[in-house]
Formats: sequence, C-alpha cells, structure tokens
Amino acid sequence: MKPEILKISQISAEQSVLCILGSDHIPERLTLSESEKEFAQKQLNAKEEYIFINSYHKCTYLVRLKEEISNFKIREELRKTSYNLRKLIKGNNHSELVITSDNAYKGAIEDFAEGLLLSFYSFKKYKTKEENGEKKNYPMKLLLHGDIDDSDIKWLVDLTDAVYITRDLINEPVNHLNATTLAGEIRKIGDSAGFSVEVLTKGKIEALKMGGLLAVNKGSVDPPVFCILEWKPSKCLNEKPIVLVGKGVVYDTGGLNIKTGDFMSGMNGDMSGAATVTGVLYTVAKAGLPLHIVGLVPSTDNRPGGNAYTQGDIITMHNKMTVEVGNTDAEGRLILADAISYASKYSPELIIDIATLTGSAAMTFGNQAIAVMSTADKKYITLLEECGNDVYERIAELPLWDEYGELLKSDIADIKNIGGREAGAITAGKFLERFAEFPLIHMDIAGTEMLKKDDFYRIKNGCGSGLRLLSTLLKRVAATYSEKK
Repeated sequence: MKPEILKISQISAEQSVLCILGSDHIPERLTLSESEKEFAQKQLNAKEEYIFINSYHKCTYLVRLKEEISNFKIREELRKTSYNLRKLIKGNNHSELVITSDNAYKGAIEDFAEGLLLSFYSFKKYKTKEENGEKKNYPMKLLLHGDIDDSDIKWLVDLTDAVYITRDLINEPVNHLNATTLAGEIRKIGDSAGFSVEVLTKGKIEALKMGGLLAVNKGSVDPPVFCILEWKPSKCLNEKPIVLVGKGVVYDTGGLNIKTGDFMSGMNGDMSGAATVTGVLYTVAKAGLPLHIVGLVPSTDNRPGGNAYTQGDIITMHNKMTVEVGNTDAEGRLILADAISYASKYSPELIIDIATLTGSAAMTFGNQAIAVMSTADKKYITLLEECGNDVYERIAELPLWDEYGELLKSDIADIKNIGGREAGAITAGKFLERFAEFPLIHMDIAGTEMLKKDDFYRIKNGCGSGLRLLSTLLKRVAATYSEKK
C-alpha cells in the first residue's frame, strides 16, 4: 500500500513538516521555538545531512540541499536523503506529513516525495505475521505544499504507482506467476490503466512460427504466451508507433546448460523487462500521453525438463532466420528476437527492448548503469542519456561494430545465439540487431535490476530498473512532438 499524495495551500502550526532548504535560512512558517531554531542553525552550520526536531506535538525535519554539484546530482542526493530518513519517519508514526521547501529548486518537493515513496516499498505479500513488531506505519498521506503544478503531482502519482506494480510483478515467485498468470496480470493492469492487451496462446505462437519462444518453452510443462499491449489515443502525435519489447522469462534455470552455485537465485526476476514494459504502458496510459505505443512481451520459463532444447539444435525463427543453439542459457535473446522481428509489422519509428540479458553487462557496469546498444538516430541516445540523468537511471553505450558480429558466425546456420566469453553483452546486442528491420535501442538491465541489497530507494530484489527512464523518455518525446506542431 502506497501513501496518498495530496496538494495543500497552507501549513498549520500542529502539522509535522519536512522542509527542503536551499540555504541556511530557517523559514518562519515552520513555527519553531527560539531554542529549536538555535539547535537547527547549529546543525545547519555543521553541514548535517538532515536535522530532526521533536516538538512532542509535532515533528520537524530539515533537509539542506548539497551545493557545488550538478543539478541532476543534487536531485539524486535529495532522493537518497529521503531513503536515509525513511526509518525515522516511519518510526514517528505520522498519519500525515507535509513536504515543503524554501529557496530550493523547482521540483525539489516532488523529487523528495518520489524517493520517499519508492523507499517505503516492500514485498511482504506472503508473510503471515509481523516480525519484530514491524508495522506498516509510514504516513498514510504525504501533503505537498509549494509551487507545484497539478500535472506534476499526477505524474508523480502515476509513475510511482507504476513502480510499485512493476516491483510486485518482478518479486512474485514462479509458483505464483508463470507465463499464463503473468499474461492475466498484464491484462488486469491494462484494464485499470486504459491500454489494450491481446494475449496470444501457444497455437497462435506456433502459427506465427516464433521458433525462439517455442524452443525455450520446450522444457516446460507450462505453455508460452505472447502479449501485445497497445496505447493508441484518438489524437496521436507520432505517425509511426514506438514499440517496447520486454523479456518475459518467468524463471530461468539455464535449461540443459543449467545454472550452478547461487546463479539461479533470483531468477524469478528474469521477467523484469516484461514487468517494466507493462509499467511504462501503465504510466503512459494514466498520464494520457498523446503517443502511439506498443508493448510486446514474449513469456515462458526456461527449464531442463521434457523435450528441452539442446546445444546444437537449429531453430527457425519468426523471420525465417536459422539459429544454432550454442548455449541454452542464452535464451532471452531468442524470445526477444522473435518479438523484435514481429515488431516490423507496425513499421515503427523506433524499437526499444529491455531485458536482464547478460552477466557481461553486470560485470562491466555493476549496478551503476544500464548497458545500451543502438542502431537508432543519435538524437534518441542523447535524449535517453538526459532522461537517465534526470531520474538517475544512467545509461552507458557500448558499440555495435561489425567485427563483433563475426563472433556469432555459425558453420551450419545463419547465426549462433552466443559469441563466446569476450564482449558478451555486445554480441547479445549484435544478435538482436540481426532481427531488427527498424531502428533499435537495446537496454541490458542485468546489473541494475535484481539487487542483493538496497541501493537507497532502489530496494533490494526487483527495483523496476528502466521504468522511470523509459516513462520520462516518452514524456519528453511527446513534448518534442508538441513543440514542433
């Protein structure tokens, strides 16, 4: 359950307040006593990250913005401070908390509220009792006071709602969320947000000859699905749609090339790309962005049972290209390739795929950056980089030079699904490039998604990496179209 967000025009002397300060000045509207002001001033002079004042009938929190760093870093530091304050705020058991600012940048209130909301998230659906007296005692209402546009508040609500929805999907165990169940959840989310969802079952997938998705599914007792999500308002600014593709492997054992040690831990989150695409469509539809957006979600689990596909198999893909299977644990690119080639039917302006795809991306960038490869116009990468800085889901671009494609050559098929240990993230991108007839941006979130510990408001386990980035990108794209008209 997420706290409610409301805008208020006045603050009463009895309300608990968190104030973001752009200077060492303490505003009078906080109604502090002289001794409290003196204490606060000393703490400000000492450059404390935040100051807490307990007046017994109310609480006051002061957060001083950091100086001499770039704007997007200031925004991120504010979100991080919200995470650092979350336990104290929850422990004080406020029924509501006012968030305001003084001499701060426009948007500071929303940034702090966003970080706090995302810090409050937890996945405890299957706990039958509270542990260590823990309660869901975060403020039930966050009251925003200041120069804030109503549209910005709505965006904050819709975006954070989408993150909660996405995290819930990612964190579900596979015995409660197989491919068919995922499709059902996506349909429910579409109904609540207003975008359409078509679910293709195994017979239709076979008719479309999606050999990659069908091959990966051969070891499973559960059938595959292919979900088509679409948001197409009556007045779209884009003549050609933007297609988002999300990897939907609901559990990845590695198949016959089974994962060893603890590498199978957290593999219920291998459908994070699918969850993220769903969350982005939710945000876009709730915000009413005037863009035609299509989401494609191929989904299955990857198991070593039944008639599981093997190393050396030759697969015929949706676009009729043949693939030699070099490793059954390189399954994500097979199901994505079918979806990317299927995207051609829309003659899209741009295809963006997002996936927990390679350990190579995680080893290269850790949890600090999303690995990106692109055949699209550089303007999209520039915009993606700017949006990544804004929401601090940063990207790092890797090259798609022709020489990397040489590593995927097969003696017996058109292409192999792996290229060896070297440049693993890039060769995965090169593989997908072969199936894209239109401009493609490939986003590998293997390092930024399933976290082993909290990265501030990016909470442990499924954090919804890429959702805020892609939602913000589409918002900016819509604004760019509007400016041209």
